[in-house]
Order: sequence, then C-alpha cells, then structure tokens
Amino acid sequence: MLCNIRAFGLVCVEVFLLSARASAQSFPWARTIPRAGWTVTADSYQAGNEPANVLDGNSATIWHTQYTPSMAPLPHYIQVDMQRSYVVNGFSYQPRQGGSNGNIGQHTITLSNDGNNWSQVVFGTFLNDGTTKRSFFSNATARYIRITAQTEAQGAGNQWSSMAELNVYSPNPSQDAASFRPPPTSQGRWTTTIDLPIVPAAAALSRTGEVILWSAFRPDLFSGGTGITETVHWDPTTQTVSQRSVANTRHDMFCPGISLDVDGQFIVSGGNDNRRTSRYDPASGSWVTASQMNVGRGYQSSTTLADGRVFTIGGSWSGGRFQKDGEVYDPRTDTWTNVTGCRTAPMLTSDAQGIYRADNHAWLFAYRQNSVFHAGPSRNMNWYGVSGSGTTRAAGTRGDAADAMCGIAVMYDAVQGLILAAGGSPNYQDSWATRDAYRIQLGAVNANPTVTRLEAMAHARAFGNGVVLPDGTVLVVGGQAYAVPFTDTTPALPAELFDPATGRWTSLASIAVPRTYHSVALLLPDATVLAGGGGLCGRGCPQNHFDVQVFQPPYLFAADGTRARQPVIRSVTPAAAALRPGATLTAETDGAVASFSLVRFGSSTHTVNTDQRRVPLAATAAPGTTTYTMTLPSDPGVLLPGYWMLFAVNGAGVPSVARTIQVLLP
Repeated sequence: MLCNIRAFGLVCVEVFLLSARASAQSFPWARTIPRAGWTVTADSYQAGNEPANVLDGNSATIWHTQYTPSMAPLPHYIQVDMQRSYVVNGFSYQPRQGGSNGNIGQHTITLSNDGNNWSQVVFGTFLNDGTTKRSFFSNATARYIRITAQTEAQGAGNQWSSMAELNVYSPNPSQDAASFRPPPTSQGRWTTTIDLPIVPAAAALSRTGEVILWSAFRPDLFSGGTGITETVHWDPTTQTVSQRSVANTRHDMFCPGISLDVDGQFIVSGGNDNRRTSRYDPASGSWVTASQMNVGRGYQSSTTLADGRVFTIGGSWSGGRFQKDGEVYDPRTDTWTNVTGCRTAPMLTSDAQGIYRADNHAWLFAYRQNSVFHAGPSRNMNWYGVSGSGTTRAAGTRGDAADAMCGIAVMYDAVQGLILAAGGSPNYQDSWATRDAYRIQLGAVNANPTVTRLEAMAHARAFGNGVVLPDGTVLVVGGQAYAVPFTDTTPALPAELFDPATGRWTSLASIAVPRTYHSVALLLPDATVLAGGGGLCGRGCPQNHFDVQVFQPPYLFAADGTRARQPVIRSVTPAAAALRPGATLTAETDGAVASFSLVRFGSSTHTVNTDQRRVPLAATAAPGTTTYTMTLPSDPGVLLPGYWMLFAVNGAGVPSVARTIQVLLP
C-alpha cells in the first residue's frame, strides 16, 4: 500500500490511515484506568460547566473556567483524585467538540501520591485542534494527577481553559502501586516528556542551543509538496516550546537531506518539494531560500565535506524513480553542481520495491582527502571522490551482513575511522530486522576497510536511531523488529548502549512509547539525549507521537543512584572558540579530568544523522593545574568544518556540560 502513496496522493494516505485506526485503537503499553469513584476539582469553573463533566463519558458536556460575571485569569488547573495510587504512564484530554475556545496550549502535567508533594512528568504545547491529546511518560505512581494550562492554544491572549473528557493510563491498572520500583539508575533514566504541536520527523541542534524540529505541510501528516513546513523550536534552557509555519521558502521539508555547514546553518534539501533547498540561519532564526538541486530527491542522504561543501546522492522516494547520481552544494556560492562520477548503482540495496526504496537513506561519512565513505545500508560499501566530476570506487562488503535498510551507522571515533553499524532490515518494509552489529575501521582512502562482526544487540531494530556519546559509547533508541511504516508493533522499548572498549551491549531503561518510523534522536550539550516522534500518519492516527523525551545516560548517576556531579569547563582559549584544523586548544576545568572529546552538532531524520561524529582529544595538563592543552586533528576530513561540542570527562566517566567550538575551513 505504501508504495502507491505517491502515485495516488492524499486520498490513498487517508484510506490507509482509516484502516490503521480501525485495527489499532488501543495502546499495548498503556491501558485506561477505570474512572468509577474518581473525584475532580479545578481552580475555576463556569456554572453549568463543572469539572465533573470531564468524567461523565459525554463529549458534549465540558469543564470551562469562569468567564462571567468576571474572568478567571490563567494559569488554570484541573485535578483528579483516583482515590488510590496506581502505577501510571499517561494522560489524555479531549478538547471541547463544539468549538475551540479554551483549547489548552502550553501546559504541565504533575503527579502526587498525597496531594501535597508534586512531581512534573510532562510539559510542552498541544496542537490546536479537536483531536484527543495523549501524553505518555515513564512509569510512576500517583493517586492525583493535575494538568495546568499556562496558555490557550490559539495564542490570542484569551484567559479561559476547557476540556470535554479526561483519562489516565497505566501499564497495568491492577498492579499494586506499593510494589512498583523504577529501573535502577545504572540503566539511565528517561525524564520529563515534552509535548509538541507537531509530530517531529526531523530535528537538528542549533548552535544557539535550541533544537529545531519539523514535520511536513501539516503537523500530523506527511503527504505534501505544498510549499509549507510546520516547525517547532525547543529551548532546553528556558524549557519553552514555540511553533512556526515556514512558508517563505515554498519548501515542504519532509524527508529531506540535512547537513550543517561551517557556520552552523542547516542545509535542508529536497523531500516533498523535491528540488528545493532551504537554509536555516541560527543567528537570525530565519529560513531562507537557496538554489534548487539539479535532480529532484526525497529520502536521499547528504553530508558536509572537508572543504565545506555538501554532497548528496540517491533519493528516489520523491522526484522520480531513476538512478540519482551525486551532486554537490556550495554554501559560499549557493550553487549545485553535478558529480555524475559518484554513481548510485553500486550503493543500491536489493529492496523488493526496487529503486523507489533501494537508494534511500545512505550511510555517508565525509573523510580524509575530501572523500566520502559509503558504509550502507546496502551490504556493498563504496568510496566517493567529490572533486571535479566525481569518482566511485568499490570498498568491499560489510562482512557477512545483509542489506540493512533503516539501520544505524555512527562514527564514534573519527581519528581512528571507527564506525558502528547495527540493525536494519533487508527491505524497507514488511521484513524482519536484524540484531547484527559490525565495526567498520577505515584505513587508507579508496582501500577496503576492516569489518569485524560484534556481539549482537538484544533487540532487532529497524527505524531506530543511534547517538554517539561524549565517552565514545553509542546509544541506540527505538525501532521495531518487523519493519512496517506507521505501526508501533514489535517495538524495541529498552535503549541499548554499545561500549567499544568491551565490544558489549548493555540494556538500558525503556522509553515511554515506541519510537519507530519517523522518529528522531540527538545528543544535547548537557550530555543527555533527546529522542521522540514517530508516525505522521494523519488526523487521529494512534501512531502519531506528538512528543519527545530526554534520556539521562548512566554516566550521569553516582553508584548510590543520585545525580553525579558533572565537571565544569571554566574557560576555553582562544576565547572566540573558533579554530582551524591542527590548531591548539586550551581548556580550564574546575578539577582534574581524564579526557576530552569533540562531538559535532547533529541532525536527525529517518534514522540518518550524517552530521554527528566524535573526535577524542589527547590532552596534557600544565603541572599543578587543571589547565589542559590539546592539538586538534589537522585533517578537515576528520574534524569537519562546523560547530562542535567540547566535553571534559572525569575519572568516574562523568561528562561535563559542553562548550561550543567552531571549526573553520582550513
């Protein structure tokens, strides 16, 4: 069915989604708690619109805050007493169905077992429509649950809030809450859920510290080619979520290539509007139109090169189905140039749907001598030369691996040319994923790399995401064992951590909801990981996940379960923190540390993050001080131009909050 979506358009999409909704009305990880005997209170209500209406099973009756004879001002809350404590993992709110006045926008959800001590499990902003809003979070215990509205969704300055129905979810409503124990912090911890007014199918970390996330022409549906992209800005420092519709570039940026250039601009190419290119400027917070590609593409990959240009290849999901050889974008001249010697044919998988899927989501790694290494997802690997008209040279096979579409590939040590490849499935959809993992070690450019089969993951994963951490370990999040877009079946809920030092995998805490097709994950400057999204399949589709969640890896906790103290990088020299490859960098810390590393700012869509990579740094301390001197790698194919996060890691393995470093062109 999915292979026909582009041919038959939106009607086909909605028919598919209606069928999906008919067969998937429940959430296997969460069940509604029976509401008999519950009581409900609120800070305010209008006579005739009492709080108890949210528990009467009638969507025509509502709770509404007071508006006459006087207006009760925001914020507003409504609070349920379930009469005993449950293990809870979700909350749903149905907006009023006879209008939109009072739809909740910015909000928090808090839990309590005694009505006095509260813990926040959700914050964010809801989409302004009449669909039921669901917020899932990590398992906790609660007798009371409260939602507090800070704004009305319309953003018009109105002061009222309203609600038709309210439900609370549990993984098992009959479980005794007294027996509940959260996972040990040795497995890490999933923290607060962040509700978004879009399903985030793409995300990138801005050099300002904001995370920019986007969906397509609608917050909840991909289809498109309409010249509009719905976006969200999340500021981790202020915890604010703001929404923006980007129309000025006339670019629906669903399923694009994403690369971050030397100035930290996002170069977003193709997708639903398959030839267009847009640039996001973090300094101004604005999107601007760039030159169109020579070839229309969607589901292609792109990567920033050692010389600052951006290389892209493949992308037959959109813009026609044929062999789409390489082209290169130069941000300095705003021009695209074909490099037809970089051929698509050698990188194709043997997908059952042919080239429509076979050239999707290439695993690309810019490397030495201004080359690009293609690690997969086909079992055949290749080297691309991007000078002149381009070259292609075969690099052997990925050991005994099969094609691994929608698997993960992460360069966790760029100095040694080490890449982890894991998961994926032989066909894009309707095929079983693998647990297999491999280490690829690059040597000389154009030579076959060394491929080593590793211990397998605990869970088979297609549509998952891999994130390199400051200590060189790799976190893998989400995915499903049987690859079917727009489903949450066979999910891999526990995260896993690969340790290159031991070659072993460790199972970690489970994320609150499945993160499968159209999910994202990014390393953040505080050494946590943002993961979320999944779906984008239309109004009311239960596989739409309008949220992200932050993971605190195990290295952020002490042995007794408390938060570990993170080292602090007090200063960096040069103060401008803008250096060229081979330069000397000095960092002063607040205590002795064991190592430093640079991790490049990342972007994420459809399992692809070609921007991230890690560079370990050898550091020497001045005698009797905590001032460390490091020499950056001199090869710009290792230390790509752009913005990086500098981390210090102490002897206990705890990383600092990062300092931002810009690597300039040689």
